Amino acid sequence: MTVVESFSTGLVFPECPRWHDGQLWSSDMWGRAVYRYAPDGTREKVVALDDEPGGLGWLPDGRMLVVSMEQRLLLRVNVGGSADRRSEHELASAPEDIEDGVPVLHADLRDLAPASCNDLIVADDGTAYVSQFGYDLWTAGARPAPSPVIRVTAGGDVSVGAPDLMCPNGMALTDDGRTLLVAEAAASRIARFRVAADGTLTDGDVFGEIPPKPGLRFAPPDGICLDAEGAVWMAEPVGKRVLRVAEGGAVLDELAFDFHPTAVVLGGPDRRTLYVCLAPHIDHGAPREDPRSRLDAVRVDVPGAGRP
Repeated sequence: MTVVESFSTGLVFPECPRWHDGQLWSSDMWGRAVYRYAPDGTREKVVALDDEPGGLGWLPDGRMLVVSMEQRLLLRVNVGGSADRRSEHELASAPEDIEDGVPVLHADLRDLAPASCNDLIVADDGTAYVSQFGYDLWTAGARPAPSPVIRVTAGGDVSVGAPDLMCPNGMALTDDGRTLLVAEAAASRIARFRVAADGTLTDGDVFGEIPPKPGLRFAPPDGICLDAEGAVWMAEPVGKRVLRVAEGGAVLDELAFDFHPTAVVLGGPDRRTLYVCLAPHIDHGAPREDPRSRLDAVRVDVPGAGRP
């Protein structure tokens, strides 16, 4: 029997959970904050934005990257003394982000993002991949349009990583950093790319098409993560479920929830705890001040792999 426990409550719209440095982190998108969690679920606000925070990741020197969704920017933040791990040369070249919790501009994404940016994954060398909606998700009647995953080097140079995806959303990197998986929400599938040595994305194909829940027409994958057997755990908000999916699209496990799952990550000391972000509303007219969202924790058999 699967045991699901409430881990942290009182959030507005949790998203983009990460297991990093032995701790759970996540964005509260509509709460406009990034939190770091203690093992008992209590949380500390480490970053406050004047925008909705999306994907999170970390540069090799420990500084955190945060997607500023509506402003379509990638921000850089020193959190918890990460500046102490940088060399004197690095500190001299970028002294502006030494103070903890103060975001500074890392990259401007507006030339490649026609609408809101979304999630983020960062490779070992500091290359960041940013997803985006590609259309105005919150306007009734708006239609999805092809848009790219954006590639940002550790130095902040911006280019197209992979073009023409249908609402690219959550992403995951394999342990060796050579394969990137991307949830294509508007296409109900998970795409896969080979990551070249210079960080460019090639050889795109489909990891799996996601079958819709009976009675529904589509199954948009949102946040995703990987496990050690090569399966993908994915949040499926429309069907109020979390799926474990094998290559080819076969559903290996399914968890049902009362709220809408938005993202997942495998963490904990053994990486066998699946943290699930849950929100009561995801529709266009959703109230953005409803603090009933939460994070749940589920114990699973197969540990996590890769990132996030």
